[in-house]
Amino acid sequence: MRSLSRTAAVLAASALVLAACDGADEEPAAPAPAPAPSTSTPAPEASEELSGSIEIDGSSTVGPLTDAVAEEYASAQPDVIINLSISGSGGGFERFCGTGDTQFSNASRPIKDSEAELCASNGIEFTEIRVGTDALTMVTSNDSPEGLTCLTTDEVLRIWGPDGVDSWADVRDGLPDVPITIFAPGADSGTYDFMNEDVLDIEQPRQDYNASEDDNIISQGISGTAGSWGFFGYAYYINNTSAFRALEYDAGDGCVAPSPETAQDDSYKAARPLFVYVRNDALARPEVADFARFYLDTVNSVIGDVGYIPASDAELAEARAAVEASIGG
Repeated sequence: MRSLSRTAAVLAASALVLAACDGADEEPAAPAPAPAPSTSTPAPEASEELSGSIEIDGSSTVGPLTDAVAEEYASAQPDVIINLSISGSGGGFERFCGTGDTQFSNASRPIKDSEAELCASNGIEFTEIRVGTDALTMVTSNDSPEGLTCLTTDEVLRIWGPDGVDSWADVRDGLPDVPITIFAPGADSGTYDFMNEDVLDIEQPRQDYNASEDDNIISQGISGTAGSWGFFGYAYYINNTSAFRALEYDAGDGCVAPSPETAQDDSYKAARPLFVYVRNDALARPEVADFARFYLDTVNSVIGDVGYIPASDAELAEARAAVEASIGG
């Protein structure tokens, strides 16, 4: 699990790590237990000065977006400390629903039935907030074969499927006999789940690859390895475009590059929704309720800079109504 500071620092640090090719990844101290929720504290007024701490974990894709919102929130409520960590969507839900020591959980996929059942078994009710859209992006090293610019679904299966090949020559006729080295999300990642279940419709991919729930580590591996291949959220590509090149994706109707425009018009078939989940009992705490409201009011003003696509006004209005209902409940 890796802690984030602020979005600008996260993405700038990613670029510096790529340039330095330093693979070290520090483990942060375990997060402090969340304060016990109060069931009697009313939601705060916008001008009220608040304090306390909020624990957030989960998706490395949504992490930079939540971090950008947290940076804005620090100006409004400097005495509220937001501790933001990354352990993947699945790892985040393990804390959110299992140990119950986070108030928000970032996710690049909807919560699974098994995770919702774990929440229910522990008496944890939650509210789902749709915060935007991502274009899952496949990338390769700048030193990879020149003819490698687009991949079909069948070709992605040859790379990532359970019987994945070891050379680019086995992916497509005309590509050179260069080894494929894969850096991709681990099994706790929502990005891993989305590629398997939604893009390729497979139960499990090959297992002989370099796995990490930290997209910065994936980025570093891909950029520094000729013939590499991997995938992560669009924000990690758009903020490091010189470090590797994005591959177009042909889902059957021709090659389409990942972008906010192609994700929004549905021509890019690897686009996906992004979520934040909040515990309903935690919304009784003034700082948690205030941050949830602030997130919804602020997200669309920062999401483009992070590298994702805004949620629609209708989606945000639905999320606001759900949050207010949970606060009032």
